[in-house]
Amino acid sequence: MKSFRADYVFPVYADPIKNGIVTVDDQGKIIAVAESNKPPSGPIQQVSGIITPGFINTHCHTELSHLQNRVKPRGGLVNFIKDIQALRNTDQQEVLDAIAKADQEMYDNGIVAVGDISNSNNSVAMKKQSKLYYHTFIETFGFLPERATEVFEKALALLNEFKPGGCSITPHAPYSVSKELFKLIKKYSDNADNNLLSIHNQECEDENKFYRYKLGAFLDLYDHFGMDISYFKPQARNSVQSIIPLLSSKQKVLLVHNTCTNLKDIYFIKRFDKKINWCFCPNANLYIEGRLPKIDLFVDQGFNITLGTDSLASNSKLCILSEMQAIQQKFPSIGLPRLTEWATRNGAEYLGIDDEKGTLAPGKTPGLNLISGLDGFKITPETTVKKLA
Repeated sequence: MKSFRADYVFPVYADPIKNGIVTVDDQGKIIAVAESNKPPSGPIQQVSGIITPGFINTHCHTELSHLQNRVKPRGGLVNFIKDIQALRNTDQQEVLDAIAKADQEMYDNGIVAVGDISNSNNSVAMKKQSKLYYHTFIETFGFLPERATEVFEKALALLNEFKPGGCSITPHAPYSVSKELFKLIKKYSDNADNNLLSIHNQECEDENKFYRYKLGAFLDLYDHFGMDISYFKPQARNSVQSIIPLLSSKQKVLLVHNTCTNLKDIYFIKRFDKKINWCFCPNANLYIEGRLPKIDLFVDQGFNITLGTDSLASNSKLCILSEMQAIQQKFPSIGLPRLTEWATRNGAEYLGIDDEKGTLAPGKTPGLNLISGLDGFKITPETTVKKLA
């Protein structure tokens, strides 16, 4: 057994403990979380900083890791999509090596579980030997109605390659999935025991403009890919309001990015019996669009909020602490205890692994992170994360 005493321990399921002590066994299982006046028997290692559970990264694209520093920043989402498609054909070994390196980077940065988007089988081998828990989202693209069945059947085939690991079929985004494909996914989700959904949502104003008026940069995107979308009619409402009714009420839904989601969208979603969770990836938003979501609008609205890194195509690192820092810098009223909850317990609950991860509760194996270099409870440029167990 090992015991660590820190300036604070954040169990997450309970209030922070000043001078708290965490004891784990050789497998990383939490034996006890105690106050300093109730020390366990045996040696105690003193560490400087805050001990938290391991981080949960609910949105990543490991298969895009080879694109680090290859996509121009702040070019907007439509140009980002064009660049990603143009760069996809890369040497296979380079892709696999980058995926393995990304997995190790997340482990070193205190991440213990990942919701990972996949459009190919490139990450299958890595996930079978990784120290991290992965849930793989098989992402479907198909905005042309006549392709819905073909796209869905290909997704089913790819899903089988990731089994028996956690995996599910999900829509990519409102602008890339037809109503017919949404219906196929809903039917599948309604009949599946566990088919978590993860959808890119409102990453730019043009997404809402396209849905409301059939105007904006997405018309150029469809033209770029040679797609005839004459069938599509303006919906007279934002994208998320248009697709919410098409989603299963049985499965948990993660809406990712939400860069241009407003209060009306949030209130609209509340009218539906859907299991909505939100994920913020602030550094990717800054990289692609040069702006952040209005994250403070989502606080205390009754929804589960999680954090993600997105991919190395849109981020300099795969580090949840860095995402927490970006949020705290822009929204100082969102404190470290709440950010830690978003980075740990909430993500574990969404992925359905909260019986093992997400909090420092006895009997769990959540991983232990030490966050150092804080200014009180404020994250600074000098703040670092280190795995303790």
